[in-house]
Amino acid sequence: MKFVLIGGDTETARIDGISAAGATPDAMVHTPSADLEIVEYDHPVQAPVVPGSPSGCPTPAVITRAVRELLAFDLLAVEAGLAGSTMAPTVRIGDEVGSDIRTSDPVASASDTFEAARRLGRSLPDEELVIGETIPGDTTTALGVLTALGEQPTVSSSLPENPLSLKRGVVREALDTSSISNGSAAGTPIEAVRHIGDPVLGAVAGLTAGATAAGKNVPLAGGTQMAAAAALVGHTGTGSSLSLATTSFIVADETAGIRELADDLDVALTVTDPGFGSVSHPAMDAYVAGEAKEGVGMGGAWSLAAAADVSMAAVREKVATVYDRLVGEEVTAT
Repeated sequence: MKFVLIGGDTETARIDGISAAGATPDAMVHTPSADLEIVEYDHPVQAPVVPGSPSGCPTPAVITRAVRELLAFDLLAVEAGLAGSTMAPTVRIGDEVGSDIRTSDPVASASDTFEAARRLGRSLPDEELVIGETIPGDTTTALGVLTALGEQPTVSSSLPENPLSLKRGVVREALDTSSISNGSAAGTPIEAVRHIGDPVLGAVAGLTAGATAAGKNVPLAGGTQMAAAAALVGHTGTGSSLSLATTSFIVADETAGIRELADDLDVALTVTDPGFGSVSHPAMDAYVAGEAKEGVGMGGAWSLAAAADVSMAAVREKVATVYDRLVGEEVTAT
C-alpha cells in the first residue's frame, strides 16, 4: 500500500470567507507545501509556517503524520500546481497554480495534468493507493465541478459555519464567465476541471483513473472534495468502483450531505470517529468545534489505523505528541 498526497493551489482560496486553511491569506499560500513537509519529515523545512486556521486549529497534516508514525506507511508526495516550493521529495505532474474560477480558463493545463497523473497511476507498482489532497479552497472548486457535471451540488467547509451561499455565488459567477452551465460538462470531466475546478482535482481524478484501470484498489481519502474527484472519474466512463474514507466530522456536517452524495455517485463510504471529544487538547479541540473536518488524507489515515487494529486512543496520544513537537511546548490531553 502507498499513501499518495497531492498538493496544489488555487487562487479561489483567496476569496474572503472561503477557506480557513491558513491563519492569513499570505500564510495560506504555503499551506500545501508545509503539509507535504510535515507528513514527510514531521515539521516544515522550507515552508515558513505550521499551517493553521485563523483561530489556531492545526492542519490535518498533524494527524496524518501521527498515523504515519504509528503505521510507517509509504508516502508519495505529488505536486500539482504548488504556489510555494517544498523540500518534500515529490513527483511533479503540474506546475500551474489554479486561477480564481471566476476568471476565464482557470485550469488551462487540466488535460495535461490529468494525463500525466493517469500515466503515474498506471505505472505505480503498488496494489493499493490511498489518495489524499492538500489545497485550500477546494470545497468551492469541488462545488463548481459537481455543478458542471450535473451531480448533487453539496460540499463541506473548513469553517465551523459552512459559507454555502458565498460558495454558490462564486460558482454562479464562474459559470457566467465560462462556457459551462449546470450539467453541461457531463461526460467531459476534463472540461469541468478546466473551466471551474482546480489542478489537484484534475490530478486526483487522473491518478485514480489510471490506477483503477490497472487493477489497483484506490480508496480516496477525504470529504466532499474527494467525492467530486470520484464524480470526475465516473464521468470518464471507466466504470470503476471507488470508495471514500472520511471523518465523522464531515458526516456530522449536515450541509455537506456526504452520505447522500456518496450514494448518488455509487461510492462506498467509510467513516472513522477518532474520539476527539473524549479528551481536551489544542490539537483536537477545534475539530470537535467543527473546524477543518478533513484534509491531507486524514480520514484515510484513520481508516488505515482502524484496519491495522491501532486504537483511536493510541492515535489521539500520537496526535498530541506530534502537535507538541511542532508548537514547541508540551500540552497534556485531559
